[in-house]
Amino acid sequence: MGAAMRRIHVGNALSAFGLGFTVPYLYVYVAQVRGLGAVTAGLVLAVFAVAALVVLPFAGRAIVRRGPLPVLLAALVTAALGALSLGVASGTAAVLLSASALGAGQAVMQPALATMIVDCSSAETRSRAFAMQFFLQNLGLGVGGLIGGHLVDTSDAASFTLLFAIEAAMFLLLVVVMATVRMPRAPRLEQTPGRSDRGSWKQLLGNRAMVQLCVLGFVLFFACYGQFESGLSAYGVEAAGISTSALGTALAANTMMIVVAQFAVLRFVERRRRSRVIAAVGLVWAVAWAVAGYAGLGHGSQAMATAAFVSTYALFGLGEAMLSPTVAPLVADLAPEGMAGQYNSAFALVKQLALAVGPAVGGPLGASLHAPYIVAFLLFSLGVTVLALRLGRQLTEVQDRPWLARSRVVAQGGASSTGQARAHA
Repeated sequence: MGAAMRRIHVGNALSAFGLGFTVPYLYVYVAQVRGLGAVTAGLVLAVFAVAALVVLPFAGRAIVRRGPLPVLLAALVTAALGALSLGVASGTAAVLLSASALGAGQAVMQPALATMIVDCSSAETRSRAFAMQFFLQNLGLGVGGLIGGHLVDTSDAASFTLLFAIEAAMFLLLVVVMATVRMPRAPRLEQTPGRSDRGSWKQLLGNRAMVQLCVLGFVLFFACYGQFESGLSAYGVEAAGISTSALGTALAANTMMIVVAQFAVLRFVERRRRSRVIAAVGLVWAVAWAVAGYAGLGHGSQAMATAAFVSTYALFGLGEAMLSPTVAPLVADLAPEGMAGQYNSAFALVKQLALAVGPAVGGPLGASLHAPYIVAFLLFSLGVTVLALRLGRQLTEVQDRPWLARSRVVAQGGASSTGQARAHA
């Protein structure tokens, strides 16, 4: 791992650590501590999603034209200002404006950091680099949330101001760390004759494999991440009688599974077809939804229901650990040279759409229509398997089995073979 990649991973950990301080407590902070009510708190959460949807299309263009590092630094400063102002805001307008700045900054960080990983890695190291990123993100979120939970006091607004100040400090520290990164020279849009913004979007939409991957990504995020803190938690409380402490244990089990299993899973998936790994995730998540169905609709004891519900979150974590070294590198391999930023931003946009729609659909369904909720999302998970197998037919051999490119380079022993492999990809 080179010096640039080490700094990028430190940046991922710091940003996740800062987010972990505040994200779990935003609703309580706005609704109760600032006394602005549940409606305003819900609007704040919606503003995060809207801000992301607004800025991500422009972020992709900026990353392609200017490079990921300047865009990341601007996003970090914006997020730091948003966090600081949110910590002292007391009125509805100030809270919403601060949340929009924080949400926009957070949204742009993702594709910028992903593009930096692409630029600083090779086909040989990319899966491990993204696995490390996901590992550190979850570790940072977990540790940040744990420490933040011991610092907050709902009767003391100053304790929340401290949390947001720490989050802002993490972003500003990350500015200092990332400003020292020496990025390798990568082609930019203006260096490619005849390529424009409109043409690049047309090219992306004309890439059938990328379009299918975006559809698959929407279903992935809608059926998993979009349900964690909305539909699935509502289902657990209402149908399975899960206590809030058990819900916290389930979320911890999800993070722990990722932290413990990530690199063991990586060794398993590195030599497997990417499309079949994603298909297997759909099957794992289908089992998870079946276990969740037992937790809420079975007739076992409360202890069995709680154990099943915690196991559901752990199974989701296993699937996430399989996806992290698979999906993000595939997005990078589908992108033409110099276009990784736009492809990463497009995929991040799809993710944000799924995270906006998922809670809106899953929350009411999970709280009231328990059996239809489980059946619907079990079918969505099986749909992931079907879509992944269909995607596999659109991928080249090297895109689906990236180790083939490495094998060819070793076998032929020349730089020309590397170029042929990249062209084939």
